[in-house]
Amino acid sequence: MSLLSTPLSSGDRAPGFTLADARGREVSLGDYAGKNVVVYFYPKAATKGCTTEACDFRDNLNSLRAAGYEVLGISPDEGDALASFAEAESLNFPLLSDPDFAVAAAYGSYGQKEVSGKKFSGTLRSTVVVGPDGKVTLAEYNVSADGHVARLREELGV
Repeated sequence: MSLLSTPLSSGDRAPGFTLADARGREVSLGDYAGKNVVVYFYPKAATKGCTTEACDFRDNLNSLRAAGYEVLGISPDEGDALASFAEAESLNFPLLSDPDFAVAAAYGSYGQKEVSGKKFSGTLRSTVVVGPDGKVTLAEYNVSADGHVARLREELGV
């Protein structure tokens, strides 16, 4: 799987962004200045792996917040799909729409994928943790949905 964008590394300045959430409200990384933010990228709302990962973040959100972390999920899905997904799974954190893949590309989360023998470009399942100073503290690419949040919590000491 070759990337079409360059992955971020610990210490890099996290690219700023402003995206619409499931209700059409603008959410910016700058809204979280001074906080730790887990920015995770997922390919498509309501698919098996993306549901597994989103529900893991939902179920672990209280412990992440207690340790000082907020969570933002980003996918290319439009607002209606995000709203349906959030409602169906009782998601308790913002889901943001990146339909042109601009933010995914800026974060190194856009690249070539293969599903059922078909190759195409799209959002890669990735997680970038941004510290209070706006710098990347952790960047993980091509993560597996199963067990990802547990591994992330362990790495963050949460």
